[in-house]
Amino acid sequence: MHSTQRALKTMVSLVAVALAFGTASLATPELATPATDAREPCENHEPLRQPLFGDTHVHTAYSFDAGAQDTRNTPRDAYAFAQGAEVGLQPYDANGQAMRTAKLRRPLDFAMVSDHAEGLGEVRICRDPDHPSYDEDFCFFFRGFGPVAFSAFAVRTIVAKDRMKMCGENDTICLKTAEVVWRDIQAAAEEAYDRTSACSFTSFVGYEYTASADGGANLHRNVLFKNASVPDYPTSWVETPSARDLWETLQRTCVDGKPGCDVLTIPHNSNLGGPTGLMFQSGSVRSERDAGMSVDAEEAALRQRWEPLIEIMQHKGDSECLLGGDTTDEACGFEKLPYNSFAGVGRFRGLVPAESLLPTRKGMVREALKKGIRLEDELGVNPLKYGIIASTDTHLGTPGFVAEDDSKGHGGAGLRGAGAGLPDDLEFSPGGLAVLWAEENSRESLFSAMQRREAYGTSGTRPIVRFFGGWNYADDLCSDDSFVEKGYESGVPMGSDLPARGDAAAPRFAVWALQDAGTSGSPGLPLQRIQVVKGWVEDGETREQVFDVAGGPNEATVDPNTCEPSGTGAKQLCSVWQDPGFESDQRAFYYARVLENPSCRWSQHLCVAAGVDCSDPASVAPGYAACCSPEHVKTQQERAWTSPIWYAPAN
Repeated sequence: MHSTQRALKTMVSLVAVALAFGTASLATPELATPATDAREPCENHEPLRQPLFGDTHVHTAYSFDAGAQDTRNTPRDAYAFAQGAEVGLQPYDANGQAMRTAKLRRPLDFAMVSDHAEGLGEVRICRDPDHPSYDEDFCFFFRGFGPVAFSAFAVRTIVAKDRMKMCGENDTICLKTAEVVWRDIQAAAEEAYDRTSACSFTSFVGYEYTASADGGANLHRNVLFKNASVPDYPTSWVETPSARDLWETLQRTCVDGKPGCDVLTIPHNSNLGGPTGLMFQSGSVRSERDAGMSVDAEEAALRQRWEPLIEIMQHKGDSECLLGGDTTDEACGFEKLPYNSFAGVGRFRGLVPAESLLPTRKGMVREALKKGIRLEDELGVNPLKYGIIASTDTHLGTPGFVAEDDSKGHGGAGLRGAGAGLPDDLEFSPGGLAVLWAEENSRESLFSAMQRREAYGTSGTRPIVRFFGGWNYADDLCSDDSFVEKGYESGVPMGSDLPARGDAAAPRFAVWALQDAGTSGSPGLPLQRIQVVKGWVEDGETREQVFDVAGGPNEATVDPNTCEPSGTGAKQLCSVWQDPGFESDQRAFYYARVLENPSCRWSQHLCVAAGVDCSDPASVAPGYAACCSPEHVKTQQERAWTSPIWYAPAN
């Protein structure tokens, strides 16, 4: 199209859009949402709580980075997938048929679609041929140039916090369209939520707040609403340039502005928080220039209210811990990205000096937990009091798709739907799962579990883990049929503060784990050990130590040439453990980590299936060269991390 013709068409389109908004004629899906979140009582109600598995980090075609990669699954598709439906994946043939499909071996109990608030309107405009702005220059670019278009959009919207010219004066065109998409997201969640007494599936309404500072330091948060009462618009990074701005806006538009509305935010990918670990700096930071900004007691309390959980793992790696300093824990080598911000992702490498991209312990959750108890000594409030979950961050609309031996990648990160060969970059993984201990599978019960931090994360498998802390647990509690009842009666579960100190010399912890049962075609692996990780403050400095409390090193292994596991392990492990180094005047936290026997990583599963023999170059088919890369880690140990239990001196 000639530039004059395009300019004329743009002018006509803008006038048409203005008229459409002025007469409210733009198509707006009506919600079938009830006035309240009333539902039938759940038949399966367990007062002592049950583990429910889910994924709170899911992107669909509505996200700018997934849409640019030709993901076509919608929120409705994602919720259907979570419940066991088969969906299509990239790439697509000339007839628009998916050339790959995916299906969960085991449905999830709950999920939340978390499409990026940034770009909701723009993506809908560019994908809707009936929209007056469909033929705008940016939309033509977005539809035709995939990763390049994604990068351009990310730089302008997420880095510069500015919208495209196509959004019109005061960004009205894009914001109004985003409201339409937001109502569509709500409707999809409502349709998926099982309000019958079966309580088979819970969907949450939510989105991702995609804050990224400077050279790609990650400040992203998933915003999760308790029920169907939500704000009219999903506030984005463009409108609220810090986490504190986001919390204050949510307070105004949700908690104070909508009857029955409640919400929390979940930080993710702290391993990509830049060289200063920006995710764990003040909630008021907007860029690396703000690193070191002081935190007061008011902000600490605000953050603790808004962020009870953190995502310790997803497909962009594990953020538990990193070797160095006082961290000598070998298990910290698990699923580590080789860079500290999004600037290290393949398509951006070379734009930032490599030495500034080295992974940093400041971006790890264990460091944040230690920093939090040190700040509590200073402020009286712990701003980094995180419970633990994990999720996928899938960009294919496939929540819970974490099977290592059936990986299709997650799009938006690595090779994004390549036909032959490995479907993702080596450093990425299938991601993890969130597990909540709740009385029933309902929004109210699950949200309460999140708020009280009775949660744990897994690297993708489904072991069942209980963790209690108290002062008087009996040594033989593991053999007691009332283990759970006495766990609650004599102490507190994961995510809690230890009760006021009794007569015992040191706290006692009761931890129990049952191996993932797996499925008939893919059985779970035995457990190798349970560890307790302790962090504390001593003379103003933080310390850590890892204790094996059940099981231990064994002879179990896996043959990387066949991916066949061998050796023995435990179906279940249990221990009542007492801290041998307890000091009553030192703040401390304790969390449990459960390690399974070794297994093949997703990439090696695919390399073996493709018949790759690195000693025979002829066996390395196109797309499988990474199988023979020196950076290729072939085996791993799946795991689970519980939320901590905290101790504070009486004074």
